[in-house]
Amino acid sequence: MKIGLFPFLTDYTIGIADLAVEAEARGFDSIWLPEHTHIPASRQTAYPGGGDLPKEYSHTLDPFVALGCAAAVTEKLLLATGICLAIEHQAITLAKTVATLDHISNGRVMLGLGAGWNREEMENHGTAYADRFKKLEEQMQALRTIWTEPEASFNGRFEKFESIWSWPKPIRQPHPPLILGGETDHTLKRIVKYGNGWLPRSMNAERVIAGITKLDRYAKEAGRDPASISVSAFAVRPKAEVVDQFRDTRAERVILMVPPRGRDETLARLDRYTDFIRS
Repeated sequence: MKIGLFPFLTDYTIGIADLAVEAEARGFDSIWLPEHTHIPASRQTAYPGGGDLPKEYSHTLDPFVALGCAAAVTEKLLLATGICLAIEHQAITLAKTVATLDHISNGRVMLGLGAGWNREEMENHGTAYADRFKKLEEQMQALRTIWTEPEASFNGRFEKFESIWSWPKPIRQPHPPLILGGETDHTLKRIVKYGNGWLPRSMNAERVIAGITKLDRYAKEAGRDPASISVSAFAVRPKAEVVDQFRDTRAERVILMVPPRGRDETLARLDRYTDFIRS
């Protein structure tokens, strides 16, 4: 089973270059960076985790700039978003950004996507909360079109363009995988229809495993091979009894949380994770 890392990198934590080099040296297969372009100071939307919003949410690095830095100092480490708030982007520019990162990294990009939870944040980008999932579905289709067609066009409600040229095309073929976060039945069906992978966030292993069973059923009902949809269990607790539960499933990866800390504390955590994996 592959092991990835989910670091909440900010302007006061370990640097991305240091973390990427050390992660690759220790054998972790991937690094997944979150995205928040900003946090509205009104704080009208409650934090899903309960209580006050942690400081790091308003200090996150831009994931694509940071992953570009990671690409420059590594050779094998997979570069992923966990997750990119696609609805805060426009499809043409997002397609260019992701394809460029895939080009300079020699095909190492995985695009974790989601609609997000902060109503004011997405509305500052012009996306209505009620429309967020409809827009996300269009964006997933538009990205694939731009990446795979020499002359792309798309005619949707939220994304609309006629006959464009956009290079570079991604090195990874047919395109970087579109891996969707979320746990609802609607999310699972959306993955079957438009995506390449599932990124469940739940800390409850039993719930994720039940979701895999449901995802596979939806795929079969739609005439799709379940094996064509990857599963990476997101931010799993580093405990043997939790990770062992995934060994008997088709989940290909577990992703371990790396809290926002300085260099010494972060590298000590990576060493503990490495010892845990080896044991």
